[in-house]
Amino acid sequence: MSTLHVLSHSPFTDTRLSSCLRLLGEQDAVLLCGDAIYALTESSAPCKALETQRGKSRVFALDEDITARGLPVQAWVQVVDYAAFVELSIRFDRVNTWL
Repeated sequence: MSTLHVLSHSPFTDTRLSSCLRLLGEQDAVLLCGDAIYALTESSAPCKALETQRGKSRVFALDEDITARGLPVQAWVQVVDYAAFVELSIRFDRVNTWL
């Protein structure tokens, strides 16, 4: 079963991202929104950890939150809008929101 893991907390304030990455399966994906977008800060440990998922799991990021924080996006990150967020929620068997 595939799982979409939704993260909204900064990876610099807690361990949700690292916990999530340990549990990712090959059919899973990560969607970054809210302050989790800071995981895309270039050359940071969270960014490097996410980049290692390239080819294993997909990484998505919510466009509105990227724009709000003014961060550049790596080529391996797929940027989505709210409509695509809903579509992803339907496409995956499960959605796990890391509250």
